Amino acid sequence: MKAVVVLSGGQDSAIALALAVRRYGAGEVAAMTFEYGQRHALETKFARSLARRFKIAAHKIVRLDFYRHLTSNALMSKDAPIERKAGSKCPTTVVEGRNAFFLLAASVWAKELGARLVYTGVSEADFSGYPDCREAFIKAQQKAIRLALDCDIRIVTPFMHMTKADEWALADDLGIFDVIDNHTLTCYNGVPGKGCGECPACLLRNRGRSEYLARRGKGTR
Repeated sequence: MKAVVVLSGGQDSAIALALAVRRYGAGEVAAMTFEYGQRHALETKFARSLARRFKIAAHKIVRLDFYRHLTSNALMSKDAPIERKAGSKCPTTVVEGRNAFFLLAASVWAKELGARLVYTGVSEADFSGYPDCREAFIKAQQKAIRLALDCDIRIVTPFMHMTKADEWALADDLGIFDVIDNHTLTCYNGVPGKGCGECPACLLRNRGRSEYLARRGKGTR
């Protein structure tokens, strides 16, 4: 096995999965999806569908039931409004430390499978300000994981310095524009495809889509 992809069922992780499959072949790629009490639990269904679509070697669903005892946020509570409060760096959907747990778990499984690459779709170029999406965190987490596992795991972040428009361009190059457009779930309100159009995730996704299509219409990439 070459790579394990952290697969949420959304735009970023779906493109990361497609990229890993293109590079190494479906038989050398596995994916891990997490259920941690998120309000749009439907994303697990989309993650399963993507794993089947790309015919990857293995797909593991991991439950993190303890998360609700550690933190509260709008992504895990249907009663909390999804918003960005005045003066806040992040919207209320931030799940504190989420990627630290995800990357460690995926790395443990990667070692078990004999893989040394862990793909994640995080970006600090076009995101909601989550601290565990920053390159500084990824580098620190990779170092910690290598020490913890005594294993040369590499965390691959293909979109770290890419905009959402760049991601749409990559999806088009990979021949999966329609898959990302209609068969992923990025929306914080659990609306598939283009989503609700109002939450922070939809605003980023749809703005990037519009920017890319405008760019494509002008004949540039």
